[in-house]
Amino acid sequence: MSGRLGELLVRENLISLQQLQKAQEESRKSGGRIGSLLVKQGSIAESDLTGFLSKQYGVPSIDLRDFEIDPEVLKLVPKATAEKHLVVPVNRTGASLVVAMSDPSNIFAIDDIKFLTGYNIDVVVASEQAIREALDRLYAEKGPDLDEVMMGFDDSEVAVVEGGDDDFNAVDLENSAAEAPVVKLVNLILLDAIKKGASDIHVEPYEKEFRVRFRIDGVLYEVMKPPMKLKNAIISRLKIMSELDISERRLPQDGRIKLKLGKGKEMDFRVSVCPTLFGEKVVMRLLDKSNLQLDMTKLGFEEAQLKEFLDAIDRPYGMVLVTGPTGSGKTTTLYSALSKLNEVAWNISTAEDPVEFNFFGINQVQMHEDIGLNFAAALRSFLRQDPDIIMVGEIRDFETAEIGVKAALTGHLVLSTLHTNDAPGTVSRLLNMGIEPFLVTASLNAIVAQRLCRRLCPDCKKPLAVEDQALLDAGFSPDEVGTFQVFDKAGCKNCNDRGFKGRVAVYEVMPIWDGLKELIIQGCSTAELKQEAIRLGFRTLRMSALSKVKLGVTTLSEALGNTAPDKF
Repeated sequence: MSGRLGELLVRENLISLQQLQKAQEESRKSGGRIGSLLVKQGSIAESDLTGFLSKQYGVPSIDLRDFEIDPEVLKLVPKATAEKHLVVPVNRTGASLVVAMSDPSNIFAIDDIKFLTGYNIDVVVASEQAIREALDRLYAEKGPDLDEVMMGFDDSEVAVVEGGDDDFNAVDLENSAAEAPVVKLVNLILLDAIKKGASDIHVEPYEKEFRVRFRIDGVLYEVMKPPMKLKNAIISRLKIMSELDISERRLPQDGRIKLKLGKGKEMDFRVSVCPTLFGEKVVMRLLDKSNLQLDMTKLGFEEAQLKEFLDAIDRPYGMVLVTGPTGSGKTTTLYSALSKLNEVAWNISTAEDPVEFNFFGINQVQMHEDIGLNFAAALRSFLRQDPDIIMVGEIRDFETAEIGVKAALTGHLVLSTLHTNDAPGTVSRLLNMGIEPFLVTASLNAIVAQRLCRRLCPDCKKPLAVEDQALLDAGFSPDEVGTFQVFDKAGCKNCNDRGFKGRVAVYEVMPIWDGLKELIIQGCSTAELKQEAIRLGFRTLRMSALSKVKLGVTTLSEALGNTAPDKF
């Protein structure tokens, strides 16, 4: 139906021919269906597509999210068949079985299910995304949750050797880590983190407690406290899964866990083990490529900021720096830029520590400081590899900065990150590293600074009354006060009663305008540079965060807590 569906949508003026061609090109690359790709790229709303299919084929539409399905009906269509044809059995009446499909014209699927079940098949239409979600939810193999597993634990089940560090035996640890209850518990911790949308897992030993915390939307939540006697077995199990040395407990170690979740989906965990006073702390970063947002229009850029950023990366040479603290989303912004630039015509090389996601068409190099492969060494190598675009994970020292600047001045586009508080402060940081002012102005295209604010759950956010003076103190102008509604968190089942669901990036984009170049050459202060940039149209992090408050995307407290006030 894919080609036919696209033509019908164009004929009905629901999408443009350019949007269809873009979806067809993506379909050839990834093998996805035209309908879902059109929804994913924002060409048509999911509800509009479902309504169109319902009208086109004369079958009713259904919202599977609000529909309870009898488990006995589910048993009529095996999981493998449902996933193969993307169908969900919905209801049974007499000799008829009602099934939800995203493609009502798929006669082969209807005949297959009719032959398999012996029922006459009545079709209703639902969106492909809703069907996939329903399949994951309804056909999921229900395993025990963490509480159930912990209730079944008896301290006597796992024998872990007590005593000082010297009394541990690597063989004993490996054996205890491989015992079924520990394996089951560790697997459940990892799967529960994926289910709850965590970005990090912290496994922490203390003197009298052992706890597990998940970072969800930037905030840590305690999820469980396993018995102290399981401490060494659980940590050893994680080290075995990460292919680390379980007998080494005095030095930090880094590894990786690759988890297969079925249906071809994989999840990577970047594992860091650090010795603490009462044992080894394990922190795992979840790397889910399927959730990686590479569409720049959805990252959080304001319209004018996005245009300025795209202008900076579309130039054939120069340097674009993305700045902010650890965990502020710099890597996602750089990956989205590389994804846009990733064409056959360009040779793109990246030096990363670590490589978080791998992309076809981009030459990614993992840093190894222990053998001398650092950012500076990788950069020097890239310049001998006929590059067009270079991405350096981070500029940490003068040597890396110097090579990056020279590369930007000799016809290459260089993307990198820097740890500074804001975009104007990045100039001072480069000058302090030892880069000459005239080189900074000649090489820099633009500087981007960013932070992440928690996004309000759209299903339960509630209006909040805020005094006018508080809004003025936050940074709103007198003209803005009273023209918008401030919202606050509430809590519902869709956000696990947290009031927030996901995060949104807040940006400031500072192109190096001619007026700023003169100030940099003169050696002006960061405050003067910021003041002039604002006069030229620059929007600060605080301004961008407040605009998200006006739109009802985040709370006033999130905006104030993640950005600094604009004082000169």
